[in-house]
Amino acid sequence: MLAMLLIHSFLSSSTEPDAYSLCYNFTVDPQPSTGQPWCVVQGQVDGNGFLSYDCGGAVIQSTSPLGEEVKTTNTWKSQMETLGDIGDFLKGQLPDVIPEKHTARGPQTLQGRMTCWYEEDGHISGSWQFGFNGQMFLHFDSENGHWTEVHSGGRRMKEKWENDRAVSNFFKNVCMGDCRAWLRDFMVHWEEMLKTTVRTTVSPPMQPTAPASHHIIKIILGVSAGFVISIIAWIICKKRQEVRARKSEPAFQL
Repeated sequence: MLAMLLIHSFLSSSTEPDAYSLCYNFTVDPQPSTGQPWCVVQGQVDGNGFLSYDCGGAVIQSTSPLGEEVKTTNTWKSQMETLGDIGDFLKGQLPDVIPEKHTARGPQTLQGRMTCWYEEDGHISGSWQFGFNGQMFLHFDSENGHWTEVHSGGRRMKEKWENDRAVSNFFKNVCMGDCRAWLRDFMVHWEEMLKTTVRTTVSPPMQPTAPASHHIIKIILGVSAGFVISIIAWIICKKRQEVRARKSEPAFQL
């Protein structure tokens, strides 16, 4: 397969949809239950899951045909190390970014979402979202390095990371470097699969059909009309016979 030609064709085509995106959802639990991983990553393409990764155990699994399609590629193997590094990094940052009002409420589960996607013109953009216990607190634009506080509980996280150039650079480089490269490589294998999925999931337009009761009414009206026409024809025929009979009778003689 001519990978570079396919990638160039995909990036330069203005007719391709801009929905292709690669997303990794990180969940870091500082105190996991017995037997549970402290870090789990779920990978998605256009919202469709394709991998699950245990950071601590370094175990990666494909979770769909999309994953099966790329699990033998070098990109599949190389992403494992980077995903593990991100999990370790988030775990190390966790004690310093927990919201102040939650520090006495027990362990907080940190979520991070890294996303990179194709723009309509073929440009690849990227961003991060961070939160605790299922609620998003902070947004990071990986292109311009801008941090946005989405929830008041993200103030501590924003202040800590916004003022630390190393942290911003780490998130930016991983998203705009690694994630972007993975998306390009994976799309060489996924593009036709995703197009096929769209074609098979879109139902053909249904032809308008009349309900059964409507058909019954039409049949009844048709039968009734035929019956009425038959009666009228019989009456007309009878009248004509009577007229002919009267004409054939001899005139009355006085």
